[in-house]
Amino acid sequence: MTRLLSSALALTKRLFKIIFSFFHSIGEIVDFFLNCVKYSITEKFYVNIFLKQFLKIGFNSLPVVGLTSIFTGMVLALQSYTGFSRFSAESAIPNVVVLSITRELAPVLAGLMVAGRSGAAIAAEIGTMKVTEQIDALKTLSTNPFNYLIIPRILAGIISLPLLVIVGDIIGVMGGYLICVNLLNFNPTVYLQNTYNFVQFIDVFSGLVKASVFGFLITFMGCYHGFNAKGGAQGVGQSTTYSVVSSSILILLMNYIITSFFFRL
Repeated sequence: MTRLLSSALALTKRLFKIIFSFFHSIGEIVDFFLNCVKYSITEKFYVNIFLKQFLKIGFNSLPVVGLTSIFTGMVLALQSYTGFSRFSAESAIPNVVVLSITRELAPVLAGLMVAGRSGAAIAAEIGTMKVTEQIDALKTLSTNPFNYLIIPRILAGIISLPLLVIVGDIIGVMGGYLICVNLLNFNPTVYLQNTYNFVQFIDVFSGLVKASVFGFLITFMGCYHGFNAKGGAQGVGQSTTYSVVSSSILILLMNYIITSFFFRL
């Protein structure tokens, strides 16, 4: 009986510790976000840092986003044909491809790719600066680390990811077009006409809204985990892992929330 009570007490303490750690992390994230908002308004903006990060996050991610989008469009066209041909509804394939790419697949896949590429790089870069005390050196030079390191990266993510998604939309639809025209013997003019007639502004706009939110989540979580890294090289590795995992989970969560919001419109 005593052993059972001690085990229950130990389990309760561990549970409370987990709950306390969770809410403590939430508080740190909120405090980090409020500091970002405060310093983005009150401090000067480093344009050169922003442009460098814009190129790193946006332009350098074009190859991986492009490859992901074109193969996704191709696979989507093939799978749609497999299903729709059983009901003699092959003419609906262009509609399914453009709707799936613009609303869901392009923003989500681009977000996940950028999270694995740029989000990890941001966390590793800032984490290395943290454990080597370079951030403390910035403070001694009267340079606000939030204003110099965090805000340019977050703004670059918010702006660059929608541009990547626009490119992903075009390339993804083109991938479906190539498969349908060259492999499934669709009429190219009819395919493009059906795509143009079916797609609406809200389809593209909802994907771009998701992309902006995803860009914020990726860069914010990368900056947060890197800024709070500790413990040398092992801490930098952990911050990189936490950044990718947390941003990927938040992308999937926010994707459902935003989709449910636009579904009601």
